[in-house]
Amino acid sequence: MSDSDPQRADFVVVANRLPVQQSMSQGNEEWRPSPGGLVSALTSVLQSRNGLWIGWLGVSEHGDPPRTYEGIRLKAVDISSEEYENFYLGFSNATLWPLYHDAIRAPTFHRTWWQTYEEVNMRYATAAAEAVAPNGTVWIHDYQLQLVPNMLRELRPDVQIGFFLHIPFPPSELFMQLPWRREIISGLLGSDLIGFQVPHVASNFSRIARRLLGATGTDSILHYDGRIIRVGAFPITVDTAQIISMASDPKIRLRAREIRRDLGNPEVMLLGVDRLDYTKGIQQRLKAVTELYADGSLSGDKHVMVQVAVPSRESDAHYDLERHSLEQVVSEMNGDHSLVGSPVLHYLHQNLPFDELLALYLAADIMLVTPFRDGMNLVAKEYVTCRTDQTGKLVLSEFAGAAAELRGAFMVNPHDLEGIKEAIRLAMKAGPKEAKARMSRMRRKTLRRNVYDWAQSFLAALQQGSQDRTPTETHDASPSPSG
Repeated sequence: MSDSDPQRADFVVVANRLPVQQSMSQGNEEWRPSPGGLVSALTSVLQSRNGLWIGWLGVSEHGDPPRTYEGIRLKAVDISSEEYENFYLGFSNATLWPLYHDAIRAPTFHRTWWQTYEEVNMRYATAAAEAVAPNGTVWIHDYQLQLVPNMLRELRPDVQIGFFLHIPFPPSELFMQLPWRREIISGLLGSDLIGFQVPHVASNFSRIARRLLGATGTDSILHYDGRIIRVGAFPITVDTAQIISMASDPKIRLRAREIRRDLGNPEVMLLGVDRLDYTKGIQQRLKAVTELYADGSLSGDKHVMVQVAVPSRESDAHYDLERHSLEQVVSEMNGDHSLVGSPVLHYLHQNLPFDELLALYLAADIMLVTPFRDGMNLVAKEYVTCRTDQTGKLVLSEFAGAAAELRGAFMVNPHDLEGIKEAIRLAMKAGPKEAKARMSRMRRKTLRRNVYDWAQSFLAALQQGSQDRTPTETHDASPSPSG
């Protein structure tokens, strides 16, 4: 592909997955958008910028993706089944994922996994180098691709490179366990701008870069290898306009009333919605609720809980074990506290359409979001955004990135069973006036920015950095933490 090739894109997104997934309808192959706000946010940016998205199609799909989708070009990266085991299930999700989430589970370090991680990252970098136009922009996403920025820098020093990490970045005492710690930091420092969800996580990275590789500067401006790298917090959010519009849809509001009726019109409905993952604290949360039934704070004839556990990494034996362990907790809880015909916990292990999720959010009196560690947690923001009548109460882990913004929530330490129980009791006791004040505070914060603003703020900071690369810079690349 020559420099003058019109197929090159001015703006390239590089992510682990493509923004489309395959489905079969009446025996015919169809393509539909992958779920999530990131896809919708980046699609609009790509459409306006002669954009192209590079990613992997997914291990279970077959066939070639469309060359274009909704006005953006797609380029698939091939990953073999063996590479999937080593790169994705191995290094990405059994090494980096637990390490970056406070080592809640012990990370596993295998050299063969690391070697495959390097090889696959180079494949993504090469694809980006071939696809981006001269002096174009490449935005790389998430922990699976942390080596891509520097690999791409070496292949295409002319391009602007941004990187955004959607999950937490660990403090040095955890990160230093990683045998390939220097390589990861060096890989990320190939970027012009590195974005994180919250400020203290951005500071974690900058301190480690100075300690490990001798970078100089501040938490927000690093000097390394003759270049300036900006580091900042860009808290991701949701498509507020879409959620508010859907939450006012009469069909979705009717469905919310039907859900409460089907649950027996309880006095209080509690709700948890999580991807099935050990970082989400689901079992701990259910133990707390079980104890509230046992001590009489909750009653089977008045209070009911719904827990949605969205399937995740089903080919991974560890996640299969997590599912069975969770289902054992569910079974014991219902066996001990349900009434005939009225289980106290309704458990769904399935993907739900977004309109059904919104109906559940609208039906719930108390939303429980209690991860042990989370980069942001958009479920909490979705719940707050859809509560247009300013009712509802949120119990939120202080270790979710969203806790920095949603100060009106009932905050909990998710490791503290008694603390979770007390927060639920306080949420149940809170009267309409207190609940409205708390929800209003959270909604004011959430409605200030939408996911499109998030994408534009990152890209504006990346553009600013490329225009003004003088060594005397002292201002912060990140937007205000308040948004």
